[in-house]
Amino acid sequence: MDVVDWILDAAPLVAGLIGVLVGAVAIGAFRWSEREQHTVPPQPEPELEDGLVRTLAVLRSAAVVLDAQDRVVRASPPAHALGVVRDGRLVHASMRDMVADVRRDGVIRDEELDVPRGPVGPSRLLLQVRVAQVTPDHLLLLAEDLTQARRLEAVRRDFVVNVSHELKTPVGALSLLAETVQDAADDPEAVRRFSARMRSEAARLSALVHEIIELSRLQVAGALEDAEEVAVDDVVQEAVDRARTAADAKSVRVVAGGDPGVVVIGDRNLLVTAVRNLLDNAVAYSPDGTRVNVGVRRRGDLVEIAVVDEGVGIDAADQERVFERFYRVDPARSRDTGGTGLGLSIVKHVAADHGGDVSVWSQPGRGSTFTLRLPVATPAAAPDAPDAPAASATSATSAASADARTSSTSPSRPGAPTTPTRSST
Repeated sequence: MDVVDWILDAAPLVAGLIGVLVGAVAIGAFRWSEREQHTVPPQPEPELEDGLVRTLAVLRSAAVVLDAQDRVVRASPPAHALGVVRDGRLVHASMRDMVADVRRDGVIRDEELDVPRGPVGPSRLLLQVRVAQVTPDHLLLLAEDLTQARRLEAVRRDFVVNVSHELKTPVGALSLLAETVQDAADDPEAVRRFSARMRSEAARLSALVHEIIELSRLQVAGALEDAEEVAVDDVVQEAVDRARTAADAKSVRVVAGGDPGVVVIGDRNLLVTAVRNLLDNAVAYSPDGTRVNVGVRRRGDLVEIAVVDEGVGIDAADQERVFERFYRVDPARSRDTGGTGLGLSIVKHVAADHGGDVSVWSQPGRGSTFTLRLPVATPAAAPDAPDAPAASATSATSAASADARTSSTSPSRPGAPTTPTRSST
């Protein structure tokens, strides 16, 4: 009975101890859980330093970082655009060879590589590639695209060569003719004949020098710094007046007309030169007694100045190159007509400087249509009723030219005046 009483007396004390123990365990578990929730788990070490990543982000060159297994860890957008990286690997074997050389001895490699632009096609890229070690495990490859710069260098070099060649021809001819005149001093008829040839060569040399200077001026920045409002009617009229002498010599009738009152922003002298060059070209390649039309038409926010001739025409293979400097479809005929091969190139540059373009439609034996498009000074107002979609200048003019040339007696010509006309004869 005494043991039972003792157990009964001790039960509250044992229960209290058990309660304290359970409470302590619960508090400890709660605090441990709370501590675990606020503890940041260990983060993996970054593969590249932040400074290197920020530096790569501002580089204009294509940048590629490779790990120890030559896998691409980071590649800039230009690296993908140039086709340097594909599927996490360097594409070109020549670049992989440079990487292997740097891993072997740690020496920076810098080479100029000629690589294909893509997996198919003949196009190629010229890249200046530099490979260097940036961390114990990482290599950095930088690639700069030199393709456009080298192409411009080639164009400039060819231009100098062409200029030298073109200048040598009339200069040599003048020298030879001068010697001939000196030797034929006692023959008045020979002197007159060779003097006329000298005047012709001197005029050709003067035109060539003038057009070279004009083209050089167009290729520098700020050629239109004195731009102003220019009336297209005045430009066409002045160009027709300047071309009148050459046209009269061949009995070629120049007719101008179209939409009046169109105004553009630009350099009046340059615009007159562009239209004059198109007219001179049309007259030079037109048979005697034919007609050259100059048509002005406004299409929305653009104005088209189309020069249409009834000349020999241009083959399709040559049409893409007629605007190149010194390019001649028929060099022998160009010498006979006094052409320099720079007139259409000047037209192209004038159009580009004024925010426009120039195009050609032609067929051998059916003449040619050159269309100069320029933005007008005041945008067109919204029409009251929707018009049919306007075709592009080239296709519309070409179609009109084709229709007009189906008969030599057709009264409708592309670029022909639709309002009272101005004629040079």
